[in-house]
Amino acid sequence: MNKFIFRTSVLAAATLATFTLSSCKDSNDDMMMDMSFQRTITFENVVTPKDFVESGSFQGTGTPIILPGQSVSVTFSAGKTQALMFATMYGASKDWFFASQQPGIKLFDTNGNAITGDVSSSVRLWDNGTKDDATGQVESKPIMQVPNVNASQLMKLNLVYNDVTSEFTLTITNTSGGTANETPFSPGVWAVSNYNGSQLLNSAPFFTPNALSNPEITDIAQMGNISKMMTKLNANTGIMTGLSPALVVVYRGDKNPMYELGKTDSGIGLKDIAQFGNVAKLQNSLKSLSNVKGVYIAGNAPVAPGSKVATNFNAEPGDKIAYVTMFGFSNDWFYANEQSIDANSKGDISSKTSLYDSGTGIDQYPGAGNHQALFGGTPQSENKIISKVGTQYPVPAVQNVIKVTIN
Repeated sequence: MNKFIFRTSVLAAATLATFTLSSCKDSNDDMMMDMSFQRTITFENVVTPKDFVESGSFQGTGTPIILPGQSVSVTFSAGKTQALMFATMYGASKDWFFASQQPGIKLFDTNGNAITGDVSSSVRLWDNGTKDDATGQVESKPIMQVPNVNASQLMKLNLVYNDVTSEFTLTITNTSGGTANETPFSPGVWAVSNYNGSQLLNSAPFFTPNALSNPEITDIAQMGNISKMMTKLNANTGIMTGLSPALVVVYRGDKNPMYELGKTDSGIGLKDIAQFGNVAKLQNSLKSLSNVKGVYIAGNAPVAPGSKVATNFNAEPGDKIAYVTMFGFSNDWFYANEQSIDANSKGDISSKTSLYDSGTGIDQYPGAGNHQALFGGTPQSENKIISKVGTQYPVPAVQNVIKVTIN
């Protein structure tokens, strides 16, 4: 009888304990559910588009002017659809200048192959229309080609191309010596227009044919003075970029599951974002990791300057978030948070963002590299560690390109 009472009491105690533990577990689960929260993270492209991706000047060696028989070279980067515009004064004139037709010297053929060798046929001789050719008196006529003068006999243009760097070198030679139009060339200017993925931002650099001139080209055509044009170019030249859709991950632990600074790419999908802005592979890879609690995508198309994308995410106390988006006008760069971020953070977290080189593709000038996805290219492979982007190119500061906020 006592044994029966004892066994019954033990069974009752065990049942009570189990019920109590179960209730506590349910209570804790309910508590965690009550403490979960939702936030919205927004990525905004705040870069200021500039007309030109690169620009500069040239002049003779020893003396600024380029005399008959002398040459000068300029090196610049470009991708398909981009062109090189230049301008220099026909010195033995009142207001003539050399330049190509708009938007500049064609650099790639219809198959996307670089054009090299003699491209002298691209040069034109223009009358600025601001001085009478005979008297030098002030006039106001539209810019027109000078008739009956073959500019390509006075100036030789030769292009050389480096496919790895996507750099061209243009050599300009004064071949006017001994002709009826012998002339020195003044110091000159050059520029490559920015391309936004569908069109050039400036398809008529420097001047517009059949229209009245402007102060900058007038100073070149009349005096060989490039100061005003260089001031204008410097103010309107700069690297710009689009951003890819952004991938956001909610995770636990101390290690960012997407990348590790100083290590080579892990092959789980970061390369696809850094080179092409494709989030699918990394998204699927992250979902399979035990410490990852959620993967979210902000946007479904490139994020142009002035645009923004956002996504909601769910998290609990103790969770962290990380994000990544492609620097679109690059070969293999990406923006990501450098510091760990509490998922419960709010406000502007842009200061936690850095620009990284994934080390998977050879770099070219941002927005002017023919192997960049912007131009339908594929980066040439390399195998380097993930590192911060340095100062090789004049890339705008992070806060001048991307703004990240959590609300």
